[in-house]
Amino acid sequence: MFDLNSELSARRDAGLYRTRLHAESAQGARIRYDGKDYLSFCSNDYLGLAGHTDLRGVLCDAARDWGVGAGASHLLGGHSQPHEELEIALARFIGTERALLFSTGYMANLGVLAGLTGRGDRIIQDKLNHASLIDGGQLSRAKVSRYPHVDHAAVSHMLGEGFSGKQIVASDGVFSMDGDIAPVTELLAACREHGVLCYIDDAHGMGVIGESGRGSLEACGVDPGVEENRPHLLVMGTLGKAFGNFGAFVAGSEAWIETLIQQARTYVYTTALPPAQAAVSLAALDIVQRESWRREHLAQLVCRFQSGCKERGIRMMPSNTPIQPVVIGDKQRAMEIAHQLKSQGLLVFAIRQPTVPAGTERLRITFSAAHELGDIDQLLDALQEAGL
Repeated sequence: MFDLNSELSARRDAGLYRTRLHAESAQGARIRYDGKDYLSFCSNDYLGLAGHTDLRGVLCDAARDWGVGAGASHLLGGHSQPHEELEIALARFIGTERALLFSTGYMANLGVLAGLTGRGDRIIQDKLNHASLIDGGQLSRAKVSRYPHVDHAAVSHMLGEGFSGKQIVASDGVFSMDGDIAPVTELLAACREHGVLCYIDDAHGMGVIGESGRGSLEACGVDPGVEENRPHLLVMGTLGKAFGNFGAFVAGSEAWIETLIQQARTYVYTTALPPAQAAVSLAALDIVQRESWRREHLAQLVCRFQSGCKERGIRMMPSNTPIQPVVIGDKQRAMEIAHQLKSQGLLVFAIRQPTVPAGTERLRITFSAAHELGDIDQLLDALQEAGL
């Protein structure tokens, strides 16, 4: 018998209860929640595209042409022209032979790991990987081995132990709670040496980092189109963060994508994204490629914040991405500071266990190209006033 009320009370008492805010305006640097306007530093809308005027127009036009739903799974008549055009464009953008759309990044990770491995296989994961990669490993029924965060030497050692089944090395490209970048070059080199697959979840890197916005692979100098990389590399990107829309994709060789079409249950057994959403993502991709100033502005914001923290003695984690964690180390104190910032009209969320390890509770601060330099100064002053 479930005693739900007692379990919920225990969660409240432990300071781990989660609540939702009610948004009353479109996403942006400034947003209205529950009747009050806030300067938001908690969104993953890194390039400021979620409320982009042109993309709103594309969505309306595409909905008139294609309706509001796909009507079926991709394999049962739901795969439309906008889907096909988007997959082709994404593959060209990443530099791979093919790309495959999924409903979310979470479903993509479940589909890849559970679709490509099973009993007798092994998935080697970074200890700080996103929950979807962890869950995908569990769903696959493969053996899951976890290595110390970004320790590529440990990965090489594990692969060198010898293993009879198939193996996948899985890692975030940009870690969602720490903001640091995986050693993609070294991970891929180890995978090539041992003939295994390197799978990179680049949800927080795609569109954001790299000179052309191609994510952590580009930032690390990895070309997925090079022949020696094709058999050993798959990359996932979301369309709901930097692209400001919804959905996800996996990009790789022809053989990998065809295999996922056959075996990824989260692709086969679900309704396709609405075609209108695919049309929006195609337009967003064009903006990502044309308007490099958005990434340049993000880099300026990060630099402004880091230098301001250094001047004020605010403890930070090493990150050169728009994810800038400020470690508090105590869940109650983190919640108090987040509440204090909220009372001043600044929206920053406190991140606690189990999302991050106990003792590393933090404020997860994220920047958007929609922010101005003055917004960063306002945040810095508020953090200093809070005693950080």
